[in-house]
Amino acid sequence: MRIGLGFDIHRLVPGRPLFLGGLQLDWPRGLLGHSDGDCLLHALVDALLGAAGLGDIGDFFPDTEERWRGARSALFVEAALAKLRERGLRPQQVDATVFAEEPRLGPRKQLLARNLAGMLGLSADAVVVKAKTMEGLGAIGAGAAIAAQVLVLLEEAPAGASSQQPAAGPR
Repeated sequence: MRIGLGFDIHRLVPGRPLFLGGLQLDWPRGLLGHSDGDCLLHALVDALLGAAGLGDIGDFFPDTEERWRGARSALFVEAALAKLRERGLRPQQVDATVFAEEPRLGPRKQLLARNLAGMLGLSADAVVVKAKTMEGLGAIGAGAAIAAQVLVLLEEAPAGASSQQPAAGPR
């Protein structure tokens, strides 16, 4: 077993769509980033790569490369999963926390968890997404940013396990 921890934070700005956990949420502001700014998927990629001893998202998808401008972060998850397969590893469990004052994510937690589970090829009970506010403190508490922290558990893939990529969940 291997454990990885990822964290990411992005500012909320007008004029951008809000992508979180691979889903586009209906909200008047979105996360500022070189890609789509999806801090939940960025933290997930960092956790996956870290658990496999491969580094972090910036090592593979640097914000200095124009080809990643505006990219959907689901591509980064797919690439991280391919790297894990090369090492004979696969995700077993994900525990994620999103820190946001707004939008309120309580009603969306299950949808986010199901989408992550689909992206990773995991059962619904192997992925949890929690939502926390910052009680008005700091940039997140002021509604100026959203952050995510993700913990993943990887296992060695059993001999003869399919090398097929898991089906992507709804986007």
